[in-house]
Amino acid sequence: MGSETPMTHVFLVSFPGQGHINPLLRLGKRLAAKGLLVTFTTTESFGQAIRKANASVSGHLTPVGDGYIRFEFIDDEWDENEPRRQDLDQYLPQLELVGRKRIPQMLSRLAGEGHPVSCLINNPFIPWVSDVAEELGLPSAMLWVQSCACFLSYYYYYHGLVPFPKEDEPFIDVGIPTLPLLKWDEVPSFLHPTTPYPFLRRAILGQYGKLSKPFCVLMDTFQELEHEIIEYASKLCPISPVGPLFKNPNAPNSAVRGDQLKADDNCIRWLDAQPPKSVVYISFGTVVYLKQEQIDEIAHGVLNAGVSFLWVMKPPHPDAGLETHKLPEGFLEKAGGNGKVVQYSPQEQVLAHPAVACFVTHCGWNSSTEALTSGMPVVAFPQWGDQVTNAKFLVDVFKVGVRMCRGEHEDKIIPREEVEKCLREATAGPKAEEMKTNILKWKKAAEDAVAEGGSSDRNLQLFVDEIKKRATEIATGKNKCNGKIEAMEINKPITTN
Repeated sequence: MGSETPMTHVFLVSFPGQGHINPLLRLGKRLAAKGLLVTFTTTESFGQAIRKANASVSGHLTPVGDGYIRFEFIDDEWDENEPRRQDLDQYLPQLELVGRKRIPQMLSRLAGEGHPVSCLINNPFIPWVSDVAEELGLPSAMLWVQSCACFLSYYYYYHGLVPFPKEDEPFIDVGIPTLPLLKWDEVPSFLHPTTPYPFLRRAILGQYGKLSKPFCVLMDTFQELEHEIIEYASKLCPISPVGPLFKNPNAPNSAVRGDQLKADDNCIRWLDAQPPKSVVYISFGTVVYLKQEQIDEIAHGVLNAGVSFLWVMKPPHPDAGLETHKLPEGFLEKAGGNGKVVQYSPQEQVLAHPAVACFVTHCGWNSSTEALTSGMPVVAFPQWGDQVTNAKFLVDVFKVGVRMCRGEHEDKIIPREEVEKCLREATAGPKAEEMKTNILKWKKAAEDAVAEGGSSDRNLQLFVDEIKKRATEIATGKNKCNGKIEAMEINKPITTN
């Protein structure tokens, strides 16, 4: 740009998972759009895939709105094909060991290059980032990547405030203030005693032991969506809803993305040729893996419903030891031009496309908020974790969905007849019309929240102002907790080219 511009620098550290990277990177782009310099980091093993799929991902300053974003990745010091990455009980300690060493080195180097860091922000699974910030005398924040309802559920479980299902009482319902009564299989499933993923419970709850360290818990939700829950939870810790993060009115066409796979651009061209509200979009996220028998039943249900479809079938991770799904013999021939199957889609564009009628989803929070704020009704097919709680809210509270299953605890294959019934209900008739009416209200509320002066926009601006204030205090010595970072000259003017 040819001139020196004082620019506050924030450093984002993400757990290496697609469902974690997407919202934190979206936050990074929102912060950059408000005039900050943002460095985004995760592991080098994940970074390699991101760089391969996205040409805009680099260590150079990339303009986003009024600011800039850049990427820098951390070597986790394990071989590329190390299978222990699939075991969080083994991988999280290694990530912490490396991160506690590497991040201070990176921050020191960036300061020496004229890019001093003013704040660290992490997402769940890596709460030690707030320890690093504290040791360096820097403020830190955490981005919660699930709903506020789930945040409150974990909070109540961690502190033992109400009874949850336990081994001798596995089927009790859970009553938490401001939440609807949650049946035993609607509580985040990692909290259930029979969960096959106790390591995920440990990983998530690790953040609750350090909630006093971040000065702010940012949330990818918005005030109007979870109003009572947010108001109540805000009394327990400093919560600030800044979502939906994928809506960025100040940089709507930013090409900076964190996907591991390159999206199939033919999706949109194919949708362009379809009639309005005629296509069922099917995607179960990046981690959920269904049994082959369930894939078969969904396929037959789709054919029997007579709907057009766009189906995302992402191949499993090579280290997961899972077989690649296969569609029933003759399925695509029977579907003819009414169906398309891809490995990865540009989901935000798909959900906004006028040809799409509904979204068959695993109900991960990213997909849930994208559907809600794109005006897309859902067919809920949750499996585990927060998905079962999100499905409860989508169907019973927000009233924008049809329930196809209750999750992994149900332990049954949903038959093709039920698949067909749900698809028909979600695409035509009074239920479909009711859901569409409801979801358009949420879409408008989301757009208002992120627009200039909206609830989320105001919260984000307050957060940016607070970072700048704290950075100035450290630079001028008014903040006594300046530790090792004092020599980094916070807010030193930098030159951007």
